[in-house]
Amino acid sequence: MNQVSEKLAHSLERLKLLQDSGIIAVQSKMLERTDRERLTKHGFIKEVMRGWYIPSSPDEQQGDSTAWYTSFWDFCGAYLDERLEQNWCLSPEQSIQIHIGDKTVPPQLLVRSPKGRNKPTALLHDTSVFDIRSVLPEQAQLTIVDDLRVYSLAASLVHCAKATFAQKPIQMRTLLSMVTDASEILNVLLEGGHVASAGRLAGAFRNIGRELIANNIIKGMDAADFKVKETDPFEDETHITFGRREVSPYANRLRLLWHSMREDVIAHFPDVPIAKINVQDYLAEVEDKFVTDAYHSLSIEGYRVTHELIEHVRSGNWNPEQSDDSRKHLDAMAAKGYWDAFQQVKLAVERVLNGENAGEVFETTHADWYLALFEPSVAAGIIKQSDLAGYRTGPVYIRKSKHTPPTKVAVRDMMPALFDLLIEEENPAVRVVLGHFIFVYIHPYFDGNGRIGRFIMNLMMAAGGYSWIVVPVERRSDYMEALETASVEQNITPFTKFIASLL
Repeated sequence: MNQVSEKLAHSLERLKLLQDSGIIAVQSKMLERTDRERLTKHGFIKEVMRGWYIPSSPDEQQGDSTAWYTSFWDFCGAYLDERLEQNWCLSPEQSIQIHIGDKTVPPQLLVRSPKGRNKPTALLHDTSVFDIRSVLPEQAQLTIVDDLRVYSLAASLVHCAKATFAQKPIQMRTLLSMVTDASEILNVLLEGGHVASAGRLAGAFRNIGRELIANNIIKGMDAADFKVKETDPFEDETHITFGRREVSPYANRLRLLWHSMREDVIAHFPDVPIAKINVQDYLAEVEDKFVTDAYHSLSIEGYRVTHELIEHVRSGNWNPEQSDDSRKHLDAMAAKGYWDAFQQVKLAVERVLNGENAGEVFETTHADWYLALFEPSVAAGIIKQSDLAGYRTGPVYIRKSKHTPPTKVAVRDMMPALFDLLIEEENPAVRVVLGHFIFVYIHPYFDGNGRIGRFIMNLMMAAGGYSWIVVPVERRSDYMEALETASVEQNITPFTKFIASLL
């Protein structure tokens, strides 16, 4: 090992010690100056502000936001703990976001603290922290979630601004659905004499079908001689009501997201074709599209594939044990897996064309698609056999996206909810667009989510009488931008129009 490499290895060992202890936000004092400068020079850490760094990748391109978005919440928690001496909390509105498991990176993080400076602190990629000088509520109304200091669930509902209900109905209804009885809410309301908030919350709970909680809020306030005028703070009715046992914020947020988006999908997607489908003709057409589909779908994911490689795999002559040619293609495993998965999806398509419920077919076959995608990589020793066990067992991030996919715990609530929504949905266009979008929003696997998402889309296309479509790699940026808009802004219209344009 030459001297430069040896010094860099030494610095990396220092960084690894910090990361092994769970440190994401690296302060200058945690590393020797020479180590810090060497790691910065070679791209292993990047400066967020004077004296503060985050881990990064040496192959990160100029302007790439991935390292920052994946570090954002950990960095902000550590930075605020240090600067404000742990005497701070997120605003009630952003506490709500954390309680429901929504880790979308905000343009500005609002923080309250007696030590606040009433001005923003600029961070990377047009994000910032604004710390407001404010007295914090009593300790009983504060809690820690994912190392972030936030208002308790009950205190968040009581103290949030009235406008939040109308501006962020999905977030607010999701949080309301997590409440099983009125006791903790009443405790905060009565202690502070929050009459107006009591009226809003009674109306809000009644809006989502939690009549008992609404009534108990009114009765509890009345017993303490507070006269409450009930008002519904939402600007719309919801078609979804929540029983007291439906308390998973992840499943409930998914249901709310689905129903808030479906009308926009219907408004911007072409009507179902009237012509009756010949099953064998349809399957033959799907088979004819394999090469084009595989080339574009794998290229979107960044695999370096060629038409020749795909045809080689398709012919059945590809054998990594015998062919030096095949062994040269590291990405050949992805092409072979795609071919195997494509065959599984074709079988599922045939089932829906013969009248089976597309949501039920997807639920029973999607694990087979995933196994087929990655079995060649396991056989070649590229990934571990345990990686085929099922849904991911840790966090995953989407390159350059502000959307942070749900936790592994959330995935296990959200996937059954997605199956139910697809099974129950009567509109084929909604199944096509939201089946794809919600799956990649959940991101249930460590890898392969985009490819499976496009398989879902085409399974639902077949069920609705639409032709199989291919997302061209030349339009990758439009495709990813539309998914980002849907994930971060909850605006499904651009993605709907994008998919419709491919028909």
